[in-house]
Amino acid sequence: MWGFLQHPVVVTADVNLNILVLTLMGLLSRLWQLTYPRAVVFDEVYYGQYISFYMKRVFFLDGSGPPFGHMLLALGGYLGGFDGNFLWNRIGAEYGSNVPVWSLRLLPALAGALSVPMAYQIVWELRFSHCAAMGAALLMLIENALITQSRLMLLESVLIFFNLLAVLSYLKFSNSQKHRPFSLSWWLWLTMTGVACACAVGIKYMGAFTYLLVLGVAAVHTWHLIGDRTLSNVRVLCHVLARVLALLVLPVVTYLLFFYVHLVLLYRSGPHDQIMSSAFQASLEGGLARVAQGQPLEVAYGSQVTLKSAFGKPVPCWLHSHQHPYPMIYENGRGSSHQQQVTCYPFKDVNNWWIIKDPGRHQLEVSNPPRAVRHGDVVQLVHGMTTRLLNTHDVAAPLSPHSQEVSCYVDYNISMPAQNLWRLDIVNRESPADTWKTILSEVRLVHVNTSAILKLSGAHLPDWGFQQLEVVGEKLSRGYHESAVWNVEEHRYGTSQEQKERELELHSPTQVDISRNLSFMARFSELQWRMLTVRSDDSEHKYSSTPLDWVTLDTNIAYWLHPRTSAQIHLLGNVVIWTSAGLATALYALLFLWHLLRRRRKICDLPEDSWRCWVLAGALCVGGWAVNYLPFFLMDKTLFLYHYLPALTFQILLLPVVLQHLSDHLCRSQLQRSLFSALVVAWYSSACHVFNMLRPLTYGDKSLSPSELKALRWKDSWHILIRKS
Repeated sequence: MWGFLQHPVVVTADVNLNILVLTLMGLLSRLWQLTYPRAVVFDEVYYGQYISFYMKRVFFLDGSGPPFGHMLLALGGYLGGFDGNFLWNRIGAEYGSNVPVWSLRLLPALAGALSVPMAYQIVWELRFSHCAAMGAALLMLIENALITQSRLMLLESVLIFFNLLAVLSYLKFSNSQKHRPFSLSWWLWLTMTGVACACAVGIKYMGAFTYLLVLGVAAVHTWHLIGDRTLSNVRVLCHVLARVLALLVLPVVTYLLFFYVHLVLLYRSGPHDQIMSSAFQASLEGGLARVAQGQPLEVAYGSQVTLKSAFGKPVPCWLHSHQHPYPMIYENGRGSSHQQQVTCYPFKDVNNWWIIKDPGRHQLEVSNPPRAVRHGDVVQLVHGMTTRLLNTHDVAAPLSPHSQEVSCYVDYNISMPAQNLWRLDIVNRESPADTWKTILSEVRLVHVNTSAILKLSGAHLPDWGFQQLEVVGEKLSRGYHESAVWNVEEHRYGTSQEQKERELELHSPTQVDISRNLSFMARFSELQWRMLTVRSDDSEHKYSSTPLDWVTLDTNIAYWLHPRTSAQIHLLGNVVIWTSAGLATALYALLFLWHLLRRRRKICDLPEDSWRCWVLAGALCVGGWAVNYLPFFLMDKTLFLYHYLPALTFQILLLPVVLQHLSDHLCRSQLQRSLFSALVVAWYSSACHVFNMLRPLTYGDKSLSPSELKALRWKDSWHILIRKS
């Protein structure tokens, strides 16, 4: 029974020394002097503030992408003991002793380092030679722009890592499909593909391009699988269901998980709250939650409320009125009703309060028991401080002449009767008899006489309107639009019929303690929508560029300049690699068309297995370059050179594939192959030489003289910083 103790326990493992050496070299190139410079470098000023928000659990909204990438950077800060106390307001600012620079830059550096052996594995899994695989990895190793980007607290290297992981996992799954379907490794790589795709999308929306590419390749392979008559119908169905679960369902669940963790971590009110709805704000600790705690849930006749526009553009604002009337004659000569102005005001103010009144009664306080206002009820809105009724009529709005003017009615004893009845339309009602709820209900106010809808036009009124936002009655409202939707943000039950006592009520804060937390899916839906629709600052930048500049490397970015010496860091690619990668892409397209035409003529230069490998390599590498590059021509945003790096990595993978194809199928004799190999070695040596020349600008650890810096300005469009003596 104990016989196994008489013999030593032996564990054997296959170790690919190529992968091990490449991993060590990748780590050395990316982790070398990682804390240098100990200062904020370029977009670290942008990502750093979000890391501080995570450390302090403060909610924020970043329209540049989903939260997974930010959470990874914040994880580095958490592991390093960062407390979030640093003012991220200036590029070049020295980091304090409390900022763990090494930890914050570690995860992007690891992602960049691991991309080197991953490139080797991808080319090997594509069924090309070890030499070609090693070539791809070595090109990734010495590409200056990839090194620079991965050594800083930025997200491109992490995005590239998960892009490559998704492709590698799918290739390993596809290759195991031929020999061991439904085995443990088969499930592992299929699941890893879905998770890696979700991670890529979770870092930046650009990751969706690679995800769609992998889905497309998987769909083609599945289509061929369905046509395999050697498989039973049940077997085919199992294959299809496994792919649907792993490549569609799992990425969605993983993507939702990122947001769940994000919202669990960021539970405190922050500077971006105003962009979100009142219901979302009330779910955060502090801020509106403090104001809205325990307000009565159901709006009743006599309720005192503030109405916030759900649109939130151009700024969040509340329905507002004041004693000033519209001018008799506008600047363009049109006349007005000279009634009391109604606007949307972007600040909390006592003039934002309104009283919900029953048209059939005179009382302005809540009865006992309260009578709830329901969907479809007709109400009047009384301005709390002036007691005038919200009104609209067939008079053109001041800045939107095709819409009706909205005012608070003033009786001038002229033939302009009051039209102050409004029908409540609860947009997100659950039943026809749904009650109007504080914060939760999104409502439209439909004018009874004219069927116009109370709407925020978004235009700023002139000085006579104190630059507040115009509110109009919109007759031609086609369908749902947030500019015509309002929600009750602050709410109290009015208790006094006397105006002076009522004014004291309006000035006093609300105080009760009831939680109104939204469900996770409601918060996710709103946050995702805001991320997709919030407008970022698209102003022109000194180092912004166009997609056409990237392919030829006609641009660079000066990331950092030493405050006293000429040491500097630039995002600048290896010219030999960038030029060769572009030529390889064009050459692949020509060779593919050539082979395709010859195969059409029944001339098969390549064996069937080699042809499949050639096509798959093109689908993934050329396709990966195309889907990560061409969409930028359609984007209306400020673009930078680093946006091209994910596309470049796919070109680098393609480069040794094309070189091997030329060597195997165009070099007929051994002499030609030897000569071609010598040329490849010389070409790679030149790439290494360029890497070494640009190394001071990649690592920024060496101060160069003005003449040396001028010598590195190989193109007039490059911005090399030279201090004036």
